[in-house]
Amino acid sequence: MELFEAIRRRRTTNGAFLPDPVSEEHQRLLVELAGRAPSQLNSQPWRFVIVEERDTIDRIADISGRSMTRTMAEGSFFSRYRPYFRFSQAEMDERRDGMLFDKLPGPLRPFTKQVFTRRGQLLMNTLRVPQTLGEENRKLVAGSPLLLGVMLDRDEYRKEARNAFYSVFSMGAAMENVWLATTELGLGIQFVSFPMEIEEAWAEVEDLLAVPPELELMAVYRIGYLPPERRRPAIDWVSNERKRPSQYVFRGTCATPQTGWDDVSEAGEPAERSDS
Repeated sequence: MELFEAIRRRRTTNGAFLPDPVSEEHQRLLVELAGRAPSQLNSQPWRFVIVEERDTIDRIADISGRSMTRTMAEGSFFSRYRPYFRFSQAEMDERRDGMLFDKLPGPLRPFTKQVFTRRGQLLMNTLRVPQTLGEENRKLVAGSPLLLGVMLDRDEYRKEARNAFYSVFSMGAAMENVWLATTELGLGIQFVSFPMEIEEAWAEVEDLLAVPPELELMAVYRIGYLPPERRRPAIDWVSNERKRPSQYVFRGTCATPQTGWDDVSEAGEPAERSDS
C-alpha cells in the first residue's frame, strides 16, 4: 500500500522550494533509482547532469524567464495549448483533464474571456503581463537549489527510427522513479518547460550544460526541499482533474470502454456496487 499511496500523492511543485541544498545522499539515491528503471535490451539510454552551481542556475533561470515572456507576448503559448484550457468547473468535471483557467498565474485571470482574442493579447502586452509572468518564472527557477538535466544517447534515440520509442519510454520510466522518490524524501520537482518552447533558447541551455554531440538534452527539472506542511499532500482519491478509467481503458477491443471501475471509495478501494 505504501507504493500505491506514493503514486497517489505524486504532485508537481508549482511553488518555491526551501533554500537548503539537496543532500548528496539524496542526489545519489535519485539517480540510482532512475538507473533501476526498465529499458529495451538493458540499453539504459538515459544520462543525467546535476547542476548546483549558482551562476549556471541563474543563467538558465534568465533563459526560462525570457522564453516565457516571449511566448506569452507572441501569443504562441495560448494558440499551442488552447485544447488544454478549461474555463468552468463543469467543463473540468466532465473532461477531467487539462487545466482550469482559475489555477493559472494570477496576472492572467482577468483575461479569461479575452485571452484567445487579438484584443486580449494587445491588452495583456500593453499591461506588460508577459513580462510579469516571465519575471515570476525566472525567480522560481533561480530559487531552485538543484537542476537536473536529462539526456538520451543519440545512438539509441534516432528520431527517424520507429524504435526511438524505446529510449523515450525508458527515460519516462526513469523519471517516474525519480518523481515518486522525491515525494518520499520531502522534495518537490517541476519540469522547466519554457526554454523548450523556443529553439534557440533550448540551444543556449544545451551550451550552458556542455551537452556533447552524442547526447540530446530532453528535459530540465528543478528540484528542492519543500516546507514540512507541503511534504505529504493529502491524497485526493477521486480527483476531478484525472480521467475516469472508462475514459481511457477499453475491454477486449478499442470499441468497448471499460465499465465498473469509475466508482472509488474514499478509502481508495473500489466502491461496493449493487445489482441494480
